[in-house]
Amino acid sequence: MSRNFTHSKHPEASVSVKTTLRHALALNAHFYDDAHCIPHSRRLARRIVVLAAISHAVGSLVILLLTRASPPLLLFGTLLNGFSVAAGYYLWTFAIWKIGQWLKPIDPTYNDLLSPIGFAYAPQIFNFLTLIPLLGRPIGLVLAVWSLLAVVVAIREGLDINTRSAVVISLLSWVPLQVGIGAIQLLVQ
Repeated sequence: MSRNFTHSKHPEASVSVKTTLRHALALNAHFYDDAHCIPHSRRLARRIVVLAAISHAVGSLVILLLTRASPPLLLFGTLLNGFSVAAGYYLWTFAIWKIGQWLKPIDPTYNDLLSPIGFAYAPQIFNFLTLIPLLGRPIGLVLAVWSLLAVVVAIREGLDINTRSAVVISLLSWVPLQVGIGAIQLLVQ
């Protein structure tokens, strides 16, 4: 695969969301490694996180509609679920950064990690598929594992560490995040 993500003739040209999603979903290690070289990478990462939040919120909205929730609860639950994805992004990135500093003094700053971790949220844009009867839980599990693998790649490349350390950091930071999101989902239910 080509490592040229910024179109060499026009270094200021931006990479599209579609191209970013394709590389992020394929767990392209070179893409995650070069995330800091992509023009407007933080904006692209935020767009992916927003798409993931919208997908999660739409799924929540449909579930709340099916359970005939009141309009205020419908609005509150939808917004809370969408916000939980966006907040989770910043909290997970912070946890990864802090654990990475604890395990090994690292050079990247918190802001340096926002792009690769945001790209790792790409599988979550399919979260609305969890509405499929009988397949919702398995799809949700596949998406969670896919995102976890993407974060391992992002951490490995973003922190320039070995895969084993990246797995440890991602698991140490992922478990509390999942507990928090689960608590929010229980609150909404």
